[in-house]
Amino acid sequence: MKIGKIISVEFDKFRIKLFHTTKTSTVSLEGQVYYFGNIGSYLKTQNPSGDTIICEVIAVLDHNTESKLYSTYNLDSSRELVIKPIGTLTKNDFNMGIGIFPSIYSDVNIVTINDIKAILSSTQSEKDDTPEIHKEIEIGLSKNMINYKINLNINKFFNIHTAILGNSGSGKSNTIAHILQEVFRKKENFAQGAKTILFDVNGEYARAFDDSIFENITTKFYKPNTVVTPYVKFHLPYYLMNLDEWLGFLLASDRTQKPFWDKVLQECFKFYKIFNSDVEDAKEEFVNYFKWKFRNILANIVSQVDSDTAKITAAKGIIIKCKEINAKYKYEELTEFLDELDSHCNISFGNNNNDLIDYLSEIKVEEDKAINTDSLRLKTGEYFEHKFLKTAVDIVLLDEEAKGNSRIREFTSTMLSRLDYFITNPDCDFMRYNDVKYDNTNDYLEKVFGIGDNNESQLVVVDSSEVGNDALELMTGVISRMIFDNRKYKIGEERRNNPVHLILDEAHRYIKKDVDYLLKENIFERIAREGRKFSLYLIISSQRPSELSPTVLSQCGNYIIHRIQNEVDMRFIYSVLPFFSDDYTIKIKQQVPGEALVFGNCVPMPLHIRINEANPAPNSENCNISEEWFKN
Repeated sequence: MKIGKIISVEFDKFRIKLFHTTKTSTVSLEGQVYYFGNIGSYLKTQNPSGDTIICEVIAVLDHNTESKLYSTYNLDSSRELVIKPIGTLTKNDFNMGIGIFPSIYSDVNIVTINDIKAILSSTQSEKDDTPEIHKEIEIGLSKNMINYKINLNINKFFNIHTAILGNSGSGKSNTIAHILQEVFRKKENFAQGAKTILFDVNGEYARAFDDSIFENITTKFYKPNTVVTPYVKFHLPYYLMNLDEWLGFLLASDRTQKPFWDKVLQECFKFYKIFNSDVEDAKEEFVNYFKWKFRNILANIVSQVDSDTAKITAAKGIIIKCKEINAKYKYEELTEFLDELDSHCNISFGNNNNDLIDYLSEIKVEEDKAINTDSLRLKTGEYFEHKFLKTAVDIVLLDEEAKGNSRIREFTSTMLSRLDYFITNPDCDFMRYNDVKYDNTNDYLEKVFGIGDNNESQLVVVDSSEVGNDALELMTGVISRMIFDNRKYKIGEERRNNPVHLILDEAHRYIKKDVDYLLKENIFERIAREGRKFSLYLIISSQRPSELSPTVLSQCGNYIIHRIQNEVDMRFIYSVLPFFSDDYTIKIKQQVPGEALVFGNCVPMPLHIRINEANPAPNSENCNISEEWFKN
């Protein structure tokens, strides 16, 4: 139906003069009521090539005119509209932007339901003749086409990274919950091949994903350090962390402290292997290795210090430390060995007369056996017991001091304080878990997250609301790194099998902009760049997009933008929106909770949508202050 003609053409907007006979802003066609004269409604015109140009109303004007030219074209109405071109609809496809502009006095028509279907169907480019495969999920209702349901193509939405942004209370949690409920509530052919891991920073999603609301879909709920229904106690064993992750957690530097901590882990692993060998041999092996190690340490001291007084003073200090270490194990043979060493650390008139050196040469150890023990190397993900860490630290400190590194304790003080925090603080209980031992990271991923041949759970929710920022960054980073490592070693067709989606709630807390990450290199930036190749995808939710890593956000192909009012955040939105205009800024600022601007791969053009309410909703409602204050 024609409603007017274009009377002005500019690069970014057209002005329409309505027909005198267009009395109202509504029309009924084939039983469908269309609202065409209100802000945000759609209209269409044609260019000289016959392509349809889809436009959006951005201004409504009313003024009188006596122009005879307008009267000739039945354009003597006082009403005008300003429309913004969005894209071009050809016979086969819809594309953003326009190539050939319409001519002046081109007819302007109502955009019908059939036009909208043709536009939205352009996202359904893949052909699949399998009828039972679900293609879409319903996201909500269009704000431009009244009561028109908007569906998202599953492939277009989930096969690329997605950002869900908006101020607190704007509806981000509801959007995530609704999308996942739509996926997992599909009937007849269930999403049993899905694997979604949601890091629930605020502890609000358990209510939305109760097992009872899904059929043939399994959900797991984890929570560190706390056991409360429906959660299972979550654990992230320390031995699954690689060297860089240890350095990050201990706030250690690469240059000075990395080699030190590597030696600590290796010594700790040796002690674990010794004490977990054959019971009869464990004591003998430990004593032999201990003697060999401290003979070498004392030999280094003797060889580097000139005066006997300095030698014996240093040796005495080493022996005292050795006795403290042995006190943990109370080995009689070691006690006798250290006492004998001590007895040879005598000074007479400033001389030891080579007594200590002679005794060191007489110490009998099984050299080959000790060297074999020293050659044991810890591999990432291999089990060792953290109770040996302090002993290993003491031994490495003595070894470094014997080599002349007199300031090693000063250089490692911060790191060792963090080690004490790991060993003693209740916040780290979920890392010290030893009840179940995992063979490697893949064994852990399969048993805890169901990532492997047996997909036991389609949705895994990890509630991290009780952990601090350091533990949160560590936990999300280590888990994501293990999943990325698991995926990147797949080859050929395996890369496209069993995709994994990570949903990162409050992502600005651990995917930060222009800061030093706790784990040095933020794994999420690498996943954003490379994860798509291995079918590993991110869905990022944040209320502060300006604080997020631009690397991660630049790789997102879909955006769901809820209300944002902060100017810094809006400038970022301006930089990522395609075909951005000021009216988008106004829409985003004026949206009520639950409304969002959706654009990217999943839709052919930016759509203003009222997101459907999740049922049940996540536990994210605001407090009702008046009810809480004025109780009977």
